[in-house]
Amino acid sequence: MNNDPAALGQALRHWRDRTSPNDVGLPQGGVRRAPGLRREELAQLAGLSVDYVVRLERGRATSPSPQVLASLSRALRLSELERDHLYLLAGQAPPTAGHISPHIPPSVQRLIDQLRNTPISVHDAAWNLISWNPLWAALIGDPSAWRGKERNIAWRHFTGLPSRVTHTPEQEARLETALVSDLRSSAARYPQDTALRSLIIQLRRASDRFDELWDAHAVGFHTTDSKAVHHPDVGIVTVDCDTLTVPGNDLRIVTCSAAPDTAASDQLELLATIGTQVST
Repeated sequence: MNNDPAALGQALRHWRDRTSPNDVGLPQGGVRRAPGLRREELAQLAGLSVDYVVRLERGRATSPSPQVLASLSRALRLSELERDHLYLLAGQAPPTAGHISPHIPPSVQRLIDQLRNTPISVHDAAWNLISWNPLWAALIGDPSAWRGKERNIAWRHFTGLPSRVTHTPEQEARLETALVSDLRSSAARYPQDTALRSLIIQLRRASDRFDELWDAHAVGFHTTDSKAVHHPDVGIVTVDCDTLTVPGNDLRIVTCSAAPDTAASDQLELLATIGTQVST
């Protein structure tokens, strides 16, 4: 499959110019020399360096990875047809029906943007973290430096990677059963997804608990549950977590909330102000 770096750069510039800061929840920021997003803003939204965005737009970055393309697609609010065109220009096969897609439809992204006062994370059907808002990063910790399997929630939990979240034994049992059940269902829906198959194999080798639940054909689903988040600056924040599924896209949207006029709601308001600047 041939790529066309010059056409890719031209398309990225066009999509960047048509995307206003308001579309992506950014301030207008005074007088702009060109319409749409600045390169710095696109880089921030996509989790890329400004230099890499410049090289892409100038046709000097010739082989962007599918992960980079997915991040650009989300940042630019591309439709599925535009996303597929982006992949083809980069010489990559677009996501197919047999594979898990990290694509967030623009309408879903707008909904997430409007809930900026609620910590929100978005995951694909394999529980890979693909997007989050600033308040989620402030509460849970900035995941920008996480790479590869570090961004997979099942991997982080079952292999004991550092986390600010603690559960009671009952909460942990419900979470683990739901995660294993989700991965089993996704494996059935996406039989051609080699990354998902590899994740399951590696989880079975790395975690006796995952292996036990997998062999037991554990069945469960995500319910509203409370979590204790041990934040280094505001203390223990107890929030209610809900997992929402987007029909047709298999996205998992996890929201954290607190009842009004509670200590937790005051802590979330404080975190919305200090963000991740104090501790990560």
